[in-house]
Amino acid sequence: MPQEISNTLFSKMLRQGAKSLFKNKTVVNDLNVFPIPDGDTGDNMYMTIKAGVDAAKGDTLAQLSYAAAQGMLLGARGNSGVILSRIFAGLAKGFDGLECADTAAFARAMSSAVKEAYAAIPVPVEGTIITVLREGAEGADAAGSLEHYFDTLTAAMQVSLDHTPDKLDVLRQAGVVDSGGAGLVCIFNGMQQAVEGIEDDDETEQSAAQPAAHTLDLGKFTENSTLEFGYCTEFLLRLTRAKTDIDHFDEKELISWLEANGESVVAFRDGTIVKVHVHTFHPGEILNHCQQYGEFLTLKIENMALQHHQESNSNNASFHRPKEKYGIVTVAAGDGLIAAFKECGADVVIHGGQTMNPSTEDFLTAFGQVNADTILVFPNNSNIKMAAEQAAGLYKQADVRVLPSSTIGEGYYGIASADRDCADVEQVIADITGIMESVETGMIARAIRDAEGDGVQVVKGDFVGYRGKSILSDSPAREQAAAALLERMNAGSRDVMLAFTGEDVPQQEAQQLERDITAKYPNLEIMFNTGRQPVYDYIFVLC
Repeated sequence: MPQEISNTLFSKMLRQGAKSLFKNKTVVNDLNVFPIPDGDTGDNMYMTIKAGVDAAKGDTLAQLSYAAAQGMLLGARGNSGVILSRIFAGLAKGFDGLECADTAAFARAMSSAVKEAYAAIPVPVEGTIITVLREGAEGADAAGSLEHYFDTLTAAMQVSLDHTPDKLDVLRQAGVVDSGGAGLVCIFNGMQQAVEGIEDDDETEQSAAQPAAHTLDLGKFTENSTLEFGYCTEFLLRLTRAKTDIDHFDEKELISWLEANGESVVAFRDGTIVKVHVHTFHPGEILNHCQQYGEFLTLKIENMALQHHQESNSNNASFHRPKEKYGIVTVAAGDGLIAAFKECGADVVIHGGQTMNPSTEDFLTAFGQVNADTILVFPNNSNIKMAAEQAAGLYKQADVRVLPSSTIGEGYYGIASADRDCADVEQVIADITGIMESVETGMIARAIRDAEGDGVQVVKGDFVGYRGKSILSDSPAREQAAAALLERMNAGSRDVMLAFTGEDVPQQEAQQLERDITAKYPNLEIMFNTGRQPVYDYIFVLC
């Protein structure tokens, strides 16, 4: 049994923690307060820790844990993933300068992880993942061996998890424990297995809920083509003392040089690693310049004529576009919904939403595609906001503001109302926020389990209608659930209603529902749109 944790053992602990979560991620996903298929905590946490596993390299525990934490920082998805990335950032801080860690040192690093996790949340809520982490660390006994420490740590975490419904009424009413806490318990159970010498050789891990890898179409650039868009160049550069004075290295000077010699620059420094994304016609010049400061850890160069032009990230037109005062980045899923956001003023629409939360790096890439002094970000989902804010804190090439849009409706009207000619950023944000506060969004989705909430009895397989965190309707018939939802939302008191139909809704049904709503609310201006969004059969936006 090991008496201390080396870089090799910690790497195994990360891998086994990820495998343990992967095997249980569906269970974690299903620990969803709402009885609809939008649970994604397991997927988000798995993709976050897997990004750390993939990045974990280093000759000492301090180096490897730092690299893993950086991988999780960029790969973090959803609130649970962002918090998980901060937990491992705290562990890395606790391991700073260490070749290895004995039991006492690991316990101190866990205390550092608790502090980092709590600091990441403006208003910490007990009964969540942070409670499970804190109470687990407090209940662990660091007086003995590593094996004994992990025995007491994971046992205390499980007890804390079991009691999360006692701390949060919403969990108690739904009859579930906290999903983020459950994911954390899975991870630490796996880490404990690695400490005990148990390493699962099962290689069935896969990317969770990620878009399928694309195949390059080489026909997009032939022997008769002319380079039009340049090369998308990305790399991680490790600053080395043999080449530069790391303590006095000024990343701002490097960023200024990159901006003068390329476009769509996303660059930031964390410790001795510099992350760079740049569009350039001469990648060799970029690489030669940057190599004078250190050596490359990763490197990717793609001819942008061959890049897969996803709806979310296609923005090559910005390569030669003059800088604007404002740029807008938002998040949506479904080609119809994405098109609607672009029409109302979004510059970049990141493909994502419920069950498909974009990562911190996805936001950084999107920011680099917007050539503006101020970037306004509309997450359109409360579970995406933390990743957007984490990216905003890392991005230094513009003033990035994350607005509090928690629904598609708030984001749509917020973007449409943005006054890009106003020089006062604070006034623009205040006006947008005021508009968003006047918008109500209701959604219809199929129930995945029986439930009861807000006086509505939900039956598995029925269609459930809800607004915010309130369940307002349930019916075996989708159109009846929609009609009841709109009545509970007092649609007749509103002036305008936008409706976006989901990918599984037949056109004939949507047309009939539109006629029924028009007849019932003759003074309501109604606009039905084909959103083709997943998860939600209907999204109704009232203003």
